Amino acid sequence: MYYLKWVLLWFKLENEVVVTRKGQTAIPIKLRAKYKIEEGTRLEVIDTGKGILLKPKLSVLDLAGSGAKYATVEEMKKLLDKLREEDA
Repeated sequence: MYYLKWVLLWFKLENEVVVTRKGQTAIPIKLRAKYKIEEGTRLEVIDTGKGILLKPKLSVLDLAGSGAKYATVEEMKKLLDKLREEDA
């Protein structure tokens, strides 16, 4: 019984984070690895109504070649310029 309580407590604490005075927190390493969140990764913050969702934002590299069927070269250049402005 003691072991079961310890495992449940450990699991809860493993997925628990603390928010600092400045509103900062750390994402647990297992989740960063699972979702490939590295230093410099931009996250989109979404209010779901039930909580906060942090979702990795697509970068220019993620989009490379993905729209060839859907847009002309000029349209893609405009989209890339817009994404570059957002990253600045």
